[in-house]
Amino acid sequence: MGRPLPYGAAGVERQPEGVVRTPDASLAEAQQLLDAGMPFHAHEVFEDAWKSAAGPERALWKGLAQLAVGVTHAARGNRRGAVSLLRRAAEVIAAAEGNPPYGIDVAGLARWARGFADELAAAPEGGPAPAASPRLRG
Repeated sequence: MGRPLPYGAAGVERQPEGVVRTPDASLAEAQQLLDAGMPFHAHEVFEDAWKSAAGPERALWKGLAQLAVGVTHAARGNRRGAVSLLRRAAEVIAAAEGNPPYGIDVAGLARWARGFADELAAAPEGGPAPAASPRLRG
């Protein structure tokens, strides 16, 4: 999940950073990582897109990165952090509703992030976090 491991411990390799991808490649790779239960790695893909984007798209990529980090926090058991990031991501993503690029389901993602945040906020402490894999495109 992207958490630090002790030196020498077996784990999943980090996602390479600073990779410039097309928006379609970023979305496809991030969706694959989300579906595989690797939201932190999806965050890295979104972060690369965010850092290389310009204009209004930059904020959308940042919101998608926040969404993936929110899912990461939920998977790690940090519900408070997850709820906060998911709600922030929903607001940032929803701002792109007027002109969603690349077939991104902006309205659906904002709704999903709010719903997942509400589900986490209402869940009993100490219980397992629900599985989460948002659909990036409609």
